[in-house]
Amino acid sequence: MAGAVGRINLLKLTQNHVGGLTACAKPFGCASMGIEPVPQRRWKSSAHLIKSLPKAKYGGRHTVTMLPGGGIGPELMSYVREVFRYAGVPVDFEEVPIDPSNDSNEDLEYAITSIRRNGAALKGNIETKSLSPNVISRNVAIRNELDLFVNVLHCTSFPGIQSRHSDVDIVVVRQNTEGEYAMMEHESVHGVVECLKVVTRENSDRVARFAFDYAKRHGRKKVTTIHKANIMKSSDGLFLAVCREVAKQYPDIQHNDMIIDNCCMQLVSNPHQFDVMVMPNLYGSIVSNVICGLIGGAGLLSGRNYGYEYAVFEPGTRNTGSAIAGKNIANPISMMNSAADLLHHLQLENHAVWLREAIDKTINVDRIHTPDLGGQATSMDVVKNIITFMQAKTKASVI
Repeated sequence: MAGAVGRINLLKLTQNHVGGLTACAKPFGCASMGIEPVPQRRWKSSAHLIKSLPKAKYGGRHTVTMLPGGGIGPELMSYVREVFRYAGVPVDFEEVPIDPSNDSNEDLEYAITSIRRNGAALKGNIETKSLSPNVISRNVAIRNELDLFVNVLHCTSFPGIQSRHSDVDIVVVRQNTEGEYAMMEHESVHGVVECLKVVTRENSDRVARFAFDYAKRHGRKKVTTIHKANIMKSSDGLFLAVCREVAKQYPDIQHNDMIIDNCCMQLVSNPHQFDVMVMPNLYGSIVSNVICGLIGGAGLLSGRNYGYEYAVFEPGTRNTGSAIAGKNIANPISMMNSAADLLHHLQLENHAVWLREAIDKTINVDRIHTPDLGGQATSMDVVKNIITFMQAKTKASVI
């Protein structure tokens, strides 16, 4: 079984590049973002927005796949369960643990089946401990198998957290399924390893259109393409060229581009020059971590993964946090924000708004901060404060 999913991914990747995109009968993931799947090889305008209900909904309740992952993932998931239980959130979780020490892909395949059945997932970072080239990253496999082609990270400052820059408000749009993460590596001769970076017009086009559509719908003024086309002239050159082509179709949105190394320096020195940023896969990982570091660290922001049919929500920096697991000091805010994203996606707007208000009050008003933010609070201190707020909101809505 080892490597089976990887071979399927590469075959699917090749077929997509050659044969183009196919329409989904029941769009789910991008539908909630207002993006329309089309059968043509190039995207059309998303003027006709699709509104679809989540797939698994029984008796007024939603079923969502839960992938606890490794490190602090299981304890963060338990906090989400507690908040949802006390607040009466109509969501049931189908938990699928994945053993990081097991080279078999059975757990992974069941997790993918579960997400396909339910349509959405809440996910911790899944460890892949094996160094064997036949055992692929579980995180990458999930994104590839479900065609979660875009990752969105909304990076905003928290007034209650002291950081070098205030009032940061940047949206990172990351290509999520190719680039260096295509996992095409081989040892051509002993001691020489070659890694194939895959960039396609197809995937570059749809992530670029996502970024510009997002900017248009949310009143953003500028999209910046991040690349390294001065060195990788064919691969990053293609990505940059496609972004420039798409930009011409959005005359009301300013477009510029920046080389990745200069981008990192500019983020540290003057992050306010950025609005929406779109980039290939690896650069998205780098930029996301840089911005999270600027505003307070890895424990705050959430990341959203979207495809035409499915959506997966997870902490923004995709860290396992194994060193602090089980110590009651992990910051639960990033997972709480992921849960709020999930609730918004399920159209449970009241609960989504209440949870965001609870997070805001806990961090910015009550200033209950875990050690990573310079505070003395425990994980449970944060969770209890959120639960108290959510319970009050729930009771007030019933009265």
